[in-house]
Amino acid sequence: MEFFILLLVVVAAVLVLPKYIGFRSQKPADLSAGTPRFDLRAHLSGPILCEGVIYGPTGRVSSRFVAEMEGHWDGNRGVLKERFRYDSGRVQDREWRLTVGNDGRIRAEADDVIGTGSGVSAGAAVQLKYRIKLDPDAGGHVLDVVDWMYVMENGTIMNRSQFRKFGIKVAELVATMRPMPAAVKA
Repeated sequence: MEFFILLLVVVAAVLVLPKYIGFRSQKPADLSAGTPRFDLRAHLSGPILCEGVIYGPTGRVSSRFVAEMEGHWDGNRGVLKERFRYDSGRVQDREWRLTVGNDGRIRAEADDVIGTGSGVSAGAAVQLKYRIKLDPDAGGHVLDVVDWMYVMENGTIMNRSQFRKFGIKVAELVATMRPMPAAVKA
C-alpha cells in the first residue's frame, strides 16, 4: 500500500510541479517590463533567417534546420511564410496568418494548426499556444505547443518551444530568428 501512495505522489509531482516551476510556469506578465518591446509587426517583417535544433523526448538532438521566412503586414494582420530545410533533406512549408490586437493579444492560424492558436505580446517576449498536426511522415500526431520568443537588444529573436502529447514533453525546439543577411538574400 505504501508503494502505491509513494507512486501516486511521484506521478502527481511529475505532472503538477512543472506547472509551477520551469518553462511551463512562465507567464507573459512576468516579462511585461522587458525591453526592447517585441512588436510582431516590426520584428517578424521582411526576410528572416531562422536556424535551430529540435530535441527529442530524451533530450538528444533529433534534427537541425535552417528556415527562410518572409513576413508581410497590413495593419494588425500579417502573413509569415516559412520554408524549413532539415538536415535530413526534408523541406517543409508553413504559412501563418496572424492578427495582433491593440491589447497585445495574438491570433494565429496555419493549415497544420488545429483550430486557432492564441498568444500575447508582453514587453520583450511573445507567448503563443496552439495544437499542431504533424505530417504523416513525422507520425501524424497532434501535439500541444507552447512557443516563447524573446527579442534581444540587437533585434535577434530567441525562440524556445515545447511540444507535448498527453501532457508529456515529446520534443523541444530552440532557434534564432534574425533579419536575413544581405549575402543570403541574393
